[in-house]
Amino acid sequence: MRFALNSFAVVAPDWLLAHSDADWIERYGHRIEESRLPKSEGDRLALAELIGADGWKVLSAVFDPLAPSWLREIPAVQVLRQIWVQNYWMEDGHLRWREAENIPPATLFINSPYDPEAHLGKKRSTLWTGYKVHLTETCEPTFPHLITHVATTPAPRTDEAMTEAIEEELHQADVPPGEHLVDAGYMSARVLVNSQQRFGIEVLGPVSIDTQWQARTPSGIDASQFVLDWEHQQATCPQGKTSTKWTWLSRKRHPNLIKIQFSTTDCRACPRLGDCVHSTTKYQRRTLTVRPQAQHAALQAARQRQRNATFQQTYALRAGIEATISQGVRAFDLRRSRYLGLPKTHLQHLGIAAAINLVRLVAWLDGDPLAPTRVSAFERLYHAA
Repeated sequence: MRFALNSFAVVAPDWLLAHSDADWIERYGHRIEESRLPKSEGDRLALAELIGADGWKVLSAVFDPLAPSWLREIPAVQVLRQIWVQNYWMEDGHLRWREAENIPPATLFINSPYDPEAHLGKKRSTLWTGYKVHLTETCEPTFPHLITHVATTPAPRTDEAMTEAIEEELHQADVPPGEHLVDAGYMSARVLVNSQQRFGIEVLGPVSIDTQWQARTPSGIDASQFVLDWEHQQATCPQGKTSTKWTWLSRKRHPNLIKIQFSTTDCRACPRLGDCVHSTTKYQRRTLTVRPQAQHAALQAARQRQRNATFQQTYALRAGIEATISQGVRAFDLRRSRYLGLPKTHLQHLGIAAAINLVRLVAWLDGDPLAPTRVSAFERLYHAA
């Protein structure tokens, strides 16, 4: 609302004076800050609905047939209209504030009128409005670690959705890695298979573990203990019983899944039923949900691989990118965009990456060794002892 009023004050001052209230100065004349907002939820809701009514009054005046048509073309008006639709709804002639479950998804929700492309992002307990930057760098032990790719995305876009996109651009630039070290957020069974098949790239990183209770119980019979006959679409349990149903499922995050069910008669008579099924209903039978064959095999192999020491030694090389992010944030203000919009923010990220590469090249040419991971004085004391 404040953004729209300030825009009208510049391009249509006379119209604004005729269609605004004097008490709006108190509500919109200063920046909206958390400390100025009411403390109780009820008072905050009342204020939100009051602001909604003010915005509705402005929009009604702008879209009145007698109003100048050019007012509707003002960018601030379009943003105000979109934000009011996403945050309010009409009930019995009154504008109501939408509850959290009735708002658009983060990819469509406008969080700032100053940059409609900046959306809300969340990583664990951290919330921010803006974008994400994904950096790819070399990790050769005897050469400087140089950034080879920079991707800037809307904040809500998942890391896993970017893995193949990054690899495709690296492939097109003729600098594909033979081995791509990524963190858990970029990993999935689909990524493991597609990266290898499309680009010949082996993706290395921690994959999700089996969270079913059978996998967390020493005597439990988890999915890895079943033999899957993909050709005949049948599974065999450790007790030698075969499945009776093999059907395809489609879920939002996993469109291709396979649901395998065993016979209730076989399961109820099994001596190891307690290690396989917890259900106490009369339909006591084991059900498995697995990915397609190539993804299932890749996931099982990755889970097995990440248990050995060789994986840990190789994956330790990825720690270098954390230092790169730290360098970008601390020395180059990587997390503070100086521009509005994704294209300009991406240009800033490219400039920062180029600057980091120059700093590292100069250090390498000067013979400066890579700095080791910082060790605290307390840790150094105990290692020395």
